[in-house]
Amino acid sequence: MNKQLNALFSVLIKALTALTVMVLAFVIYFIVKEALPTFDEVAVPDFLLGRRWMPIAYTGEPSFGIFNFIAATLYVSLVAMVLAVTVGVGAAIYLSCVATQRMRGILYPFVDLLAGIPSVIYGFMGLTLMVRLFIRAGVHTGSCVLAAGILLAVMLLPFLISSCSETMLKVRERYQPAADALGISKWHMVATIVLPGSWKNILLSVILAIGRAMGETMAVMMVIGNANLFPSLLGKSESIAAVIALEMGTAVVGSTHYHALYAAGLVLMLLLFLINSGITLLRSKLEQ
Repeated sequence: MNKQLNALFSVLIKALTALTVMVLAFVIYFIVKEALPTFDEVAVPDFLLGRRWMPIAYTGEPSFGIFNFIAATLYVSLVAMVLAVTVGVGAAIYLSCVATQRMRGILYPFVDLLAGIPSVIYGFMGLTLMVRLFIRAGVHTGSCVLAAGILLAVMLLPFLISSCSETMLKVRERYQPAADALGISKWHMVATIVLPGSWKNILLSVILAIGRAMGETMAVMMVIGNANLFPSLLGKSESIAAVIALEMGTAVVGSTHYHALYAAGLVLMLLLFLINSGITLLRSKLEQ
């Protein structure tokens, strides 16, 4: 009976794995199929390096250049990751190495609650709080890349804190008795044992967080300004995900505009693949 159940479970797992691969392959195939017609009308260098995005040209020819969108996506993600990793790792160190078990039991539900808040709610909070603060600080409209980066960092924090603190807690519990026996101070143990012993999982968490950062749409769209400009920290810009969300509903199916939006999505997918592959290669080299 147990052998039959194990065999059935094995077949079920393999079937679900195959189904997952098939769904992913279908999504990639569909995006590539819809994106390729773009390059019958627009040269690849013009599409990737062009700075003018004018799907409907009232004067002159339509143009489809996404360089500003690519730069904005990378810029916002970089700002968000720098802030989120700095604060997230610090909070994880506190939860795993400083806070008592009772304190962790109180704080973890709040961290989980932050992870469950919809992105549109974060966007409304950004509009009503952060944008107003930037206006008071002298930023003309309040909407800017820095506001989007800060808001995105707040959205990434729950995931980074949860994943990093769990890893650090396991490492600390493993080496705490030996550290106490040797008389090593708490902060020396954190710097020389906990962080080095947790860096692999921290890096994995960063990889997953980058995917979330680059693909986030609603919250970023609500505070970044949505202007096709090269990004600056206190200036407006527009990410790839935002332009797709804003324009896909108005694009005529089968038009160059429609296919260009799918091509922009394909570029975003390739950027994520290249960044994740680079970090994975870096991780493998550091392990050697």
